[in-house]
Amino acid sequence: MDTLGFNENELKIFRRLNTPQKIQDFLEKILINFEKDKKDTCVSPRRALRENKAHCIEGALFAAAALWINGQRPFLLDLQAVDHDFDHVVTLFRRRGLWGAISKTNHAVLRYREPIFRTPRELALSYFHEYFTDEGEKTLRNYSRPFNLLHFARPGWAISERNLWYIAEALDESPHYPILTKTAIANLRPADPLEIKAGKLTQYRRH
Repeated sequence: MDTLGFNENELKIFRRLNTPQKIQDFLEKILINFEKDKKDTCVSPRRALRENKAHCIEGALFAAAALWINGQRPFLLDLQAVDHDFDHVVTLFRRRGLWGAISKTNHAVLRYREPIFRTPRELALSYFHEYFTDEGEKTLRNYSRPFNLLHFARPGWAISERNLWYIAEALDESPHYPILTKTAIANLRPADPLEIKAGKLTQYRRH
């Protein structure tokens, strides 16, 4: 089995994370990475483990590494928003032919998805209605084809001390599919005030 370069102490942790539920529970307990001093990061699973923090793509890479260590396929799914909003990245998994997702987020709704979806598109659509700005604009537009790290990642990515921008860029440039037609976009109803208020609920506060 591929160890991805992790040492024995690290492997003990990853081997315990042998189900999507356990991986999600672990990610819930580590802090959100607020990117200190406004420096963008895309840290490796080793660094996320050591620093005990991650944001969405860092959590997705961590979850993918945990799946890989435990003999499961490491798929990412990129959810692309309009230019003035943020994208989100989750880790896909399959159970009995159905898709679910592991997600690291500070928000209340863009979280774990149970494996109940027949296709990645169905799963991506489950994030649509809760994906809006503070002004209520619904911004989710595209989703990627499942991005298989098994066929892509360079050796050493999981333990790198450098930011993994090359993975983030490859994911962003991979095939994506639109969620909405132009007509559908033109007729979107904004999120209502109660939804906007609920959408501001976060797990961790920025200090």
